Amino acid sequence: IAEAAEAGPLDASTKAERDVLVYRAYVGQGLYKIVLDEVGDDASTSLLAVKLLAKYYQHPEEKEGIIATLQEWMEDPSCSSNPTLLLVAATVHAGEENYVEALKCANAGNPTLDMMAVSVASYLKIDRPDYAEKQVKAMAAIDEDATLTQLSMAWTNLALGGAKVQEAFYIFQELGEKNTWTAKLLVGNATAHMLMGQYDEAERDLLDALQKDSKDVDALANLVVCSHHLGKPTARYTNQLTMVEGKHPVLARREELSQAFDVAASSYQ
Repeated sequence: IAEAAEAGPLDASTKAERDVLVYRAYVGQGLYKIVLDEVGDDASTSLLAVKLLAKYYQHPEEKEGIIATLQEWMEDPSCSSNPTLLLVAATVHAGEENYVEALKCANAGNPTLDMMAVSVASYLKIDRPDYAEKQVKAMAAIDEDATLTQLSMAWTNLALGGAKVQEAFYIFQELGEKNTWTAKLLVGNATAHMLMGQYDEAERDLLDALQKDSKDVDALANLVVCSHHLGKPTARYTNQLTMVEGKHPVLARREELSQAFDVAASSYQ
């Protein structure tokens, strides 16, 4: 965002591309209101798509209408091949756990690295790291050093397990040292530590992640798991996670196990 603000005079095409990236960055930071307030209804298809994504996150109660709007736009030949619209559609469908539709959108037309990264994430969500690995190889053929390619490779390596976990760890380390250690990079690094049985190191990274973003869902969920392995209390992180995302799979799984334990215990009374 800062670099975009300092950019000199730009031609119309480059300015449009810059604006899309800036507003996507605002969405990534959770600053949805800025996007909703500044992007007008007469903006380009790309900007309107980013605005719709901001609305999806800001107003989850309106998601049915948002998805219907996306579907309407996707059926319009004049904009259905727009890369930003396809990316947003794939992101929303993935957020709704509709990975079939997410993959359809992410693989439509000529997929960009961003769209391919959504494909990787979707394949990992449906436990197909083999497909994710093929997609990462396709990304590497386009730009192996791109941050998106490296991140996709790291998360795929974590899913593949074994010796690949160490490779993922090195990628997170390189990205963190070369750029800035963000909450997400620290969570990735911590995940690698946990898969290697290094729970003390994982806890350190996760606490650092919370220092950067106290509401990071992945950091809180992994702290619940990590604390359990370390034999430490989990109540604080469980409560925080409940406040941030009460329907998180970690919480649902804990509830299932608790109920199963109660049923088993009752048979001995």
